[in-house]
Amino acid sequence: MASRARAKQEQSAGGVVYRVASGEPVFLLIRDSYKNWGFPKGHVEKDEAPAAAAVREVAEETGLTALDVRSELETIDWYFKANGRLVHKTCAFYLIESPSGETCPQRAEGITACRWLAFADAARLVSYANARRVLEQAYAMIASPRSISA
Repeated sequence: MASRARAKQEQSAGGVVYRVASGEPVFLLIRDSYKNWGFPKGHVEKDEAPAAAAVREVAEETGLTALDVRSELETIDWYFKANGRLVHKTCAFYLIESPSGETCPQRAEGITACRWLAFADAARLVSYANARRVLEQAYAMIASPRSISA
């Protein structure tokens, strides 16, 4: 436990981006350089609000503009090692709506693909359980009861 207490703290923010296509919500997943599927996210800059950081990171990593923050979602956290040091990262997620579906992955940052998917397909593809929970929360917020299958 002592080593976790001394972990370097990092704060990130990201977006669960959706748009409505043919009357149904679709969600944007990105693939990173490790071939993991998740959501656009990144470091919160000094004096930057987490929601603003989420919008900035989504725009940078996906090329989307005219993004509209609809709601705050869950904040997740995890530990990892970087350069031999334990890092504790927290990431505040926001539900963000995009009117456009045209993406451009930020290859310079290791984003290798962007893909719009229906909820069930996105839930299967997302690589991490904590990100899947955030997706489920986002879907519950925007889906009407008739569109949720039992």
